[in-house]
Amino acid sequence: MPITVADKRATFRKLHEAGCFVIPNPFDVGSAKALQQLGFKALASTSAGFAWTIGKADNHVTVDDVCTHLAMLCAAVDLPVNADFEGGFAHEAEKVAANVARGVKTGVAGLSIEDSTGDAAKPLYDRAHAIARIKAARAAIDADKSGVLLTGRCEAFLVGQSDLDMVIDRLCAYSDAGADCLYAPGIKTREQIAAVVKAVAPKPVNLLIGPSGLSVAQAAELGVRRISVGGSLARAAWAGFLRAAREIAEHGTFSEMAKGHPAVELNKMFG
Repeated sequence: MPITVADKRATFRKLHEAGCFVIPNPFDVGSAKALQQLGFKALASTSAGFAWTIGKADNHVTVDDVCTHLAMLCAAVDLPVNADFEGGFAHEAEKVAANVARGVKTGVAGLSIEDSTGDAAKPLYDRAHAIARIKAARAAIDADKSGVLLTGRCEAFLVGQSDLDMVIDRLCAYSDAGADCLYAPGIKTREQIAAVVKAVAPKPVNLLIGPSGLSVAQAAELGVRRISVGGSLARAAWAGFLRAAREIAEHGTFSEMAKGHPAVELNKMFG
């Protein structure tokens, strides 16, 4: 039987009930299909990874760009897809709600809203306004009766504000405002992670892990329910591409191309 959007959403919610799972971040349809074949149970979009595929910097894509991308990802795989929906592509809570309603229509199983403003002088929304934005996203999801899982993100660590008490206070407030999952990208130490997990329990926590981070088993021991990798897979892909291209441009040689993945295997994967 074909897997429906409702099936994907139910599966995604079930994954958050126990254990620890990884939602790697594809940046296009091909990478999404490859990750599905590798056996992952769910996927998450990456704002940065997608932006680079269309020649834009992170946080410079439009809601139209992202909704088109999300619809393509969701249609391409049988797995649940969680949307990196940045800050909802609007400042005002009512406009965030309108954009979230659009995002839900793409077929995503989950969607995150962050509290960063994009303004270096004032990088985070005021607490009350940030909460109102989460409430608006929750209302938009509930109005659609979609069952989409809402993740509330506090971006403090990513903008240089490493006050863990403040981060926990915001995450708890986002939980009370209707977020189903909580996420503070940038926390790294075991103590920080354990404190966040304890503070928002029993709701699940998403942890961003990079190349020097914990293993899945270690994160699970700390109570983390969900792990994502952000733009790391996209950066790894770009690294290989740029090494080969620079060698040609700067040296006129082609040895890096020998490190490419065999075309026969790629054709088999997508055939």
